[in-house]
Amino acid sequence: MLKLEETFLVVIDVQGRLAQIMYEKDRLFKSLKALVRGAKLLGIPILLTEQVPEKLGSTVPEVRELMSDSEAISKNSFSCVREEVFRERLEGLGRRNVVLAGIETHVCVYQTARDLLELGYRVEVVTDAVSSRSAENRTIGLTRMKSEGAHLTSVEMVLFELQEVAEGERFRKLSRLIKEFGTGEQR
Repeated sequence: MLKLEETFLVVIDVQGRLAQIMYEKDRLFKSLKALVRGAKLLGIPILLTEQVPEKLGSTVPEVRELMSDSEAISKNSFSCVREEVFRERLEGLGRRNVVLAGIETHVCVYQTARDLLELGYRVEVVTDAVSSRSAENRTIGLTRMKSEGAHLTSVEMVLFELQEVAEGERFRKLSRLIKEFGTGEQR
């Protein structure tokens, strides 16, 4: 079970032209925006990564504008865990539950999940906030992560799991957020 004080979000490599050719790109961007806004509302730390940004470009504006207060971690390796700056920030958080989102499901998201699991983290992969260039590779990545011990979730599921109760102003704001982005029914 996810607990607010033990959880953080990692948004992986949603960059430039590559992000524009993802399977179901519009759904991906909508889900990422809802997830990031929800994480901020809940006060969850967010780590943002960019794979060789000098070649692939920066994080897409739709996501970056929501994370203007976060410095992107530049990386060359597919797994975020293999980058020293990422590991330092990871350890500095002191949290053991990781929520993963981004691209591509079968490469960077998968390899990051695999390495985090190996280090003993609980990994939740937000299925409606990850993608690959093809539906097949997205499915293969999700299947492989699940078989290796990652948990599959959705934007609505993870945000309400962290919220825990259907009361209070934060709950009302989360409900409006979910409704606005069309990731679930009105509460």
